[in-house]
Amino acid sequence: MDKVLTLIGQRSRLDETQISEVVATLAGMGAKVGPPDWLAYRTAVDLCFSGIQCEDTRELAFEALGDIAVDAIAQPLIGRRKRLLVADMESTIIQNEMLDELADEVGIRDQITAITARAMNGKLDFDDAIKERVALLAGLDAEAIERTKKRIRIMPGAKELVATMRANNAYCALVSGGFSNYTADIRDQLGFNFDQANQLEITDGKLTGNVVEPILGRNAKKERLLALCEAQNISIKASITVGDGANDLAMLGAAGIGVAYHAKPIVAREATARIDHGDLTALLYLQGYREDEFVS
Repeated sequence: MDKVLTLIGQRSRLDETQISEVVATLAGMGAKVGPPDWLAYRTAVDLCFSGIQCEDTRELAFEALGDIAVDAIAQPLIGRRKRLLVADMESTIIQNEMLDELADEVGIRDQITAITARAMNGKLDFDDAIKERVALLAGLDAEAIERTKKRIRIMPGAKELVATMRANNAYCALVSGGFSNYTADIRDQLGFNFDQANQLEITDGKLTGNVVEPILGRNAKKERLLALCEAQNISIKASITVGDGANDLAMLGAAGIGVAYHAKPIVAREATARIDHGDLTALLYLQGYREDEFVS
């Protein structure tokens, strides 16, 4: 068998009856399906298969599962464990959007959140959106950056994801359309090898309302993915990317597997893999890691 379907449910809620329904559905469409291989009992399971395409398998799995909160990822069996992770930061590795947090400092969170939402849903050009939002923060004292760092919430599973991949000799990069003031801290806290982000212009201890050029957006993330593959001598097929917003689409589409994580609708529709229910350890399960292999 040359392909694998990974089912990932909420902890201890994946039922063997649900797995049987998926297997029966796949078999009914002509697939040959191997026995379930539990990566974490009642949480994540591998089903090796052959005879049908990965895209069809994912849709058939969703059809069999109905409204049950289970993620399904189908991919080739060979090469599923990746050597390079490139991750978005905001609403992916951390739960926050840091421009929204800065907006709280001047009482305009709703105004900036609305612009953020339009940009992440692909309804506003990223460069225009970041310029518009940062301009509204002109005059804010730079100490607000340190204050907002204290409000950062790490996404569940992020520590295990980075630590486990690093322990298995993978290179981990954090690439963000946000700001280096935050990515540098998250890089050090979680153990990423590298971070890339935009820079806020600060003069006399205050934000000027400008972003230092050039602005790093959608294309910059894909370009960094390709540059890291070359620098680390890693095939693009051996890379995994993860993000939630429209500015992540280019890097998601270019990677060996691109994962839309609790993503905006436009991203979930276009990505080849999506995690709607699980935490970031789902990216380990889809690479075939077992729970007892996780490093925390």
